[in-house]
Amino acid sequence: MTGPNTNTEASHGLAAESLRRILSTIPTVFGKLVYLASLHDSSTGRYSHPHLSLFMANGDLNRTVSQYHHRVFSQWLAFSLSDQKNDLGEYLVSSGGPRYPSYYNSLVPVAACDVERLLYLTDLETLMELLRVERDAVFSIAAASPVQRPAQ
Repeated sequence: MTGPNTNTEASHGLAAESLRRILSTIPTVFGKLVYLASLHDSSTGRYSHPHLSLFMANGDLNRTVSQYHHRVFSQWLAFSLSDQKNDLGEYLVSSGGPRYPSYYNSLVPVAACDVERLLYLTDLETLMELLRVERDAVFSIAAASPVQRPAQ
């Protein structure tokens, strides 16, 4: 015997599975964070997704995406600084995204507490600077190395 919430629960499960599949195609945790943040409409304060809204009521969709957003955000914060640097570097190379921290300030989920927000912003600024220094060092070394000419 099925209860009155069976269809709602099935739809919610289908939507959550669809979201998991979408996220599984994004290779970096930072990329997942960018994607989930892009689903948030700052003017309404709600998350939306054209495909997932076919399976879920707006409130359920908002709650589900909000939970995933905070979960991915927490996962990224739990990385060591080295792992964050590698993940962010891979994201920036693959996406061609901007290399300045303020562009990514809006990735913080609404549900994040102040300590999480501060940790994210501080880590992000540090990581962007580390990646900039590394990139500049590579260019400096390349510019300083003599041009090798083929032997005749």
